[in-house]
Amino acid sequence: MVLLLGGIAGGSYLALERYGSPAHAGTCVATGLGTSHRYTTDRVANAALISAIAVDRGMPPRAASIALATAYQESRLQNIDHGDRDSLGLFQQRPSQGWGSEEEIMDPIYSTNAFYDALEQVEGYTQGDINDVAQEVQRSGFPEAYRDHETEGRLYASALTGQSGANLVCSLEDVGATVSPEQVRAEIARQFPRLTDAGRITTALAGAAESAPQVPGGAGSTALVIDVGGDETLGWALANWAVARAADDAVVQVSFQGRVWDRAVRGEQAARWADADGGDTERVVVLVAGG
Repeated sequence: MVLLLGGIAGGSYLALERYGSPAHAGTCVATGLGTSHRYTTDRVANAALISAIAVDRGMPPRAASIALATAYQESRLQNIDHGDRDSLGLFQQRPSQGWGSEEEIMDPIYSTNAFYDALEQVEGYTQGDINDVAQEVQRSGFPEAYRDHETEGRLYASALTGQSGANLVCSLEDVGATVSPEQVRAEIARQFPRLTDAGRITTALAGAAESAPQVPGGAGSTALVIDVGGDETLGWALANWAVARAADDAVVQVSFQGRVWDRAVRGEQAARWADADGGDTERVVVLVAGG
């Protein structure tokens, strides 16, 4: 009886892994440095925004590593409307200390740019110790606390600035709704304004069947095609960024350079980007649910 029940439980687990709800649903993982770190999708979306702004400003990946370690320590990468005294937002910036108004600080794009503005004033920040540089910006009452989050900061910065290629993967439930790829397009323009205005990033709508390596069930017939002008690193930054945004923007597939992340994949295969043949390999191709 024990063996029978064990077999039923094991079979049920495998069935769920392969065909039902994904393991660790609602989370994403970045891997490197001999380890990996898993964040919930809301945190990963904020990490993607912080990294996108570093890329858009032309800052080195080190800047994103410092910002991510800081934001995790300060807010657990959540845009919270409370904190110590008048601290607010992703970086727990204080209006009384000149970081901006409450409304400005609660805008993640404003607060992230404010952090980077201050970071650029720290001499040698690109070579300095991540904890010490973060403390120079933040002036925290816990001056060694940022060190605890250096590794995951580096992992997510590496993935989201395109340094580590096909890295970020998310485990998500099926969408169950119809959205438009214009939602992703608008978010690119919002988070990468300098690069889009300069024409370094351009986007277009195209047929999914002609652009994607394959069109999964539930995907719309229109793809968002992101052209980065042959910049491979920028392409991977956008590809991983699109996966990080998948929960918010109903993304079901992202492909670039013969690799593909598919929201519907379950089990062990969901832990990595798969190889793929066909489609547009020179541009990042994003498919959304029914869009």
